Amino acid sequence: MNIAKVIVDVPASSINQTFDYSIPIKFQEILEPGMRVIVPFGPRKIMGFVVERVSESSFDKLKDILDVLDLTPVLTKELLELGKWVAHETLSLSITALQAMLPQVLKSKYKKELVRMTDASLPTELEHLFAGRDSIDYEEFEHVNISYYQLQKVIQAGDISVDYLVQSKITKKQILMVKPARESYFLEEAMIDLPKNAKKQKQLLTYFIENHSSISQKELVNKLQTTPGTIKNLVDKGLLETFKTEIFRNPYDDDSIERTTPLELTEEQRQAIEPIHDAIDRNQHDVFLLHGVTGSGKTEVYLQAIQKVINKGEEAIVLVPEIALTPQMVNRFKGRFGKSVAVMHSALSAGEKYDEWQRIHRKEVQVVVGARSAIFAPFENIGIIIIDEEHETTYKQEDQPRYHARDVAIHRGENHNCPVVLGSATPTLESYARAAKGVYKLATLSKRTNDQPMPNIEIIDMRAELHAGNRTMFSRKLKERMEQCIRNGEQVVLLLNRRGYSTFVMCRDCGHVKECPHCDIALTFHKNSNRLKCHYCSYEEMVPTICPECSSDLIRYFGTGTQRVEEALTELIPEARVLRMDVDTTRRKGSHERILKEFGDKKADILLGTQMIAKGLDFENVTLVGVLTADSMLHLPDFRSSEKTFQLLTQVSGRAGRHELTGEVFVQTYTPDHYSIKLASEYNFLDFYKQEMGMRKKFQYPPYYFLALITVSHENKVKVVQTTQRMVQLLIKKVNQNTVVLGPTPSPIPRIKDRYRYQCMIKYRNEPNLRTFLNKIIDQFSDEIKKDNLLISVDLQPYHLM
Repeated sequence: MNIAKVIVDVPASSINQTFDYSIPIKFQEILEPGMRVIVPFGPRKIMGFVVERVSESSFDKLKDILDVLDLTPVLTKELLELGKWVAHETLSLSITALQAMLPQVLKSKYKKELVRMTDASLPTELEHLFAGRDSIDYEEFEHVNISYYQLQKVIQAGDISVDYLVQSKITKKQILMVKPARESYFLEEAMIDLPKNAKKQKQLLTYFIENHSSISQKELVNKLQTTPGTIKNLVDKGLLETFKTEIFRNPYDDDSIERTTPLELTEEQRQAIEPIHDAIDRNQHDVFLLHGVTGSGKTEVYLQAIQKVINKGEEAIVLVPEIALTPQMVNRFKGRFGKSVAVMHSALSAGEKYDEWQRIHRKEVQVVVGARSAIFAPFENIGIIIIDEEHETTYKQEDQPRYHARDVAIHRGENHNCPVVLGSATPTLESYARAAKGVYKLATLSKRTNDQPMPNIEIIDMRAELHAGNRTMFSRKLKERMEQCIRNGEQVVLLLNRRGYSTFVMCRDCGHVKECPHCDIALTFHKNSNRLKCHYCSYEEMVPTICPECSSDLIRYFGTGTQRVEEALTELIPEARVLRMDVDTTRRKGSHERILKEFGDKKADILLGTQMIAKGLDFENVTLVGVLTADSMLHLPDFRSSEKTFQLLTQVSGRAGRHELTGEVFVQTYTPDHYSIKLASEYNFLDFYKQEMGMRKKFQYPPYYFLALITVSHENKVKVVQTTQRMVQLLIKKVNQNTVVLGPTPSPIPRIKDRYRYQCMIKYRNEPNLRTFLNKIIDQFSDEIKKDNLLISVDLQPYHLM
């Protein structure tokens, strides 16, 4: 078995296959599938993944593998298989699917080093190599005559670890430690010799005579109120020594998180958890849909199911939407399971992500809580996978590989014979339809755990407000209630539904709207810089004072950005302390947490934000929730717009009255009669489900039909239209008679970054060979893709139809 099949890091469809390389003798004992290697590929040296070892090749002359990057596989056998499956399901390249499973650090240029992890003695040759040092460059090992196999054995035993140093930034965090350089009696003698005025030095020596162990310099300086200079004096005298040690960046202070114990379950929760426990006991794969109103204790069900899995010695993956990965959420898991939780999300630095991934890889944790990509955690013994807020569209990756975390979770659940739990107050129609048909098992939590009533939702017709002469963004009722809340010392959450609704600039004379010259979309007005910006290609320009079309000076801006609402609020209720939470105010690391902490500490009366604030927040003092523009999403060109509106309104209403105080919700809208707004105000999911399913059936949309969206883009408009037409003709010949192929039509945003975009949509019920057809069709255009800068993207589960 001295030949390796390698997938090389060249993202091109012509190279989307394995290549055979022979394994040099020095690597033969250690090379395993899942390791990364450096191989010669044409004139270049590139990285690749070993996917298999075989004993013969159909080629005569094979090149040698040049280097092995890992001594323990970074991808398990199951993840290699999963990569193959993801690539097939999403029509992406194998290398893209495998890369998606690894932290960023393992994709950049790096140096490696070997680090001693324990004081245990190493085999003689390795002891000589380390020569008393705590870490050495990996290159040093390569230049001596020690077998890779011997090193691998020591790594597997946990005595040595291989660490990656990213050349641009060191991925490891090191702290300076201080320890005594001589025995205690020697330090006592030295202390007598010190001059009388060297009080600080004497204090330091006394400390080390009593505590003959190492301590970080920072802690020592604080503890003894001394200075690094004093420590350096003793180091120069050979009495103390300093050394650096690696610490894992823990983005959360575990010790300050209060430990919690399981709560007594309600009757409903017990009925929901029993079949899940049963599946865990029997190692059986089932998908459970936990449909529970906000505040009904879904998290407690998750925590107790995970505890059962941990007791069995297995591992758990919990996915939460990126937006809901609040400190509150993390603390719930850390509070219950302490240090055996790793957290993965985009707010962590590259180094922190790598450290968390390392902890999972080294089997130091049993639970991983994270956003979408945490579904690829390198666990080998998964006992449960949980997806909270399963209706969130962020679980779908929008660039290659276009996977949906729910599908990957179910596939891994089948591989590990373990249950998958999908939880939501507003499940997607697709999931609920599967539960109704018995494909998933349904559990319902219809009551809040504290038996508090759901907050009362009142719909306010903004057309009537206009007729009454109220031209502000706030209805009279909402303004009154906000003032009342502030007087009572209660807090308010205001949601501005900004999706598909931004502040644009228009001429009041001729109606001209300033658009981006490179993308067919209105420019967004940013008040603080007085500039117009395009959110697709970053083009920006100054706000014009005169209309470029008709030269009128009646240029005004329309729409309600969060900044404008904040200004209007301050004018209307000057005594209110307002915190704003949107993309602009949460850009910096930690700002998300800071704003929520300030609000939790009652340093503000009103939290104003975009859909960021609709999920996962739990503040006992919030009694009023106001939704300012409930219908801005209803008018987007998206068949899911009613569903998204219903979900958002239900989610945000759940932020009010979660504890002792009762809550109420005001929903301001210009379309008060729309069924999604009406039924959300009654918390009536079942009627909404029935009515929306009727619409979906009538217009042939999921869950009755599957969709595939093909988007073609190019700088030349004629080329785009012709290419899309050719694709549609090829498709019509291949698919079933009752499959509908729509198009070519311009995309809802017909041009981005000077590239024209056309699309065609396939609606089908049963096309078992669709992926094969699509691959063949894309192959026919491969020359144009290469030479002509043509882009073709296929999404087999489109969520963003823009």
